Amino acid sequence: MIEELLPDPVVTVEAYGNEEPAAGALYPEEEAIVAQAVAKRRREFAVVRVCARSAMEKLGVPPRPILPGERGAPGWPAGLVGSMTHCDGYHAAALVRAADLASLGIDAEPHQTLPEGVLPAVALPAEADRLRRLAGDHPDIHWDRLLFSAKESVYKAWFPLTGKWLDFTEADIDVFVDPGERHSGGFRARLLVPGPRVGEHRLDHFDGRWTVRRGLVATAVSVPHT
Repeated sequence: MIEELLPDPVVTVEAYGNEEPAAGALYPEEEAIVAQAVAKRRREFAVVRVCARSAMEKLGVPPRPILPGERGAPGWPAGLVGSMTHCDGYHAAALVRAADLASLGIDAEPHQTLPEGVLPAVALPAEADRLRRLAGDHPDIHWDRLLFSAKESVYKAWFPLTGKWLDFTEADIDVFVDPGERHSGGFRARLLVPGPRVGEHRLDHFDGRWTVRRGLVATAVSVPHT
């Protein structure tokens, strides 16, 4: 599901369901991080890392611990950029060589309406207006959840380039539906704060893709070098 949202150089690995990972799935350093966590958190932490290490192997990179760094961002081996996501019944990791992309971000959410009170906290007035128009044309999509997911993907792509927090209100996202489609499309996130430099350019927006299927909404952002 995530694979179709990202360009060809990116390797993605997904896992569906809530099965327990095999014994020894975590390195000791990783085990220590979730030693006191509840069972659900331990399972999600382990399964998404199994996905990530499988993606490393596909890129010819020896598996290694993936430890959370500042603000929980995963620490990838030198020469790789990537992103991970998980929600109930779904886990995914996406990795690419740093020579091929400057950054990427992925997110998956249950395709359900957001809890009451969340949308006003994450959506700008212009975004809320656009979501209402989209809902009128495509009422089978939970656009509030899709916007939330897109903002999560934007942040995951933003942080490795800046090392800074990006508030929900600091990116204005315009979502569109692909012609002739109902459950896939793209989005553009216009940055409302100074964007990161990639090479000689300072970015003022990120572009992404989305899809809805199997009870999930998934979004992805890829940031090219030029």
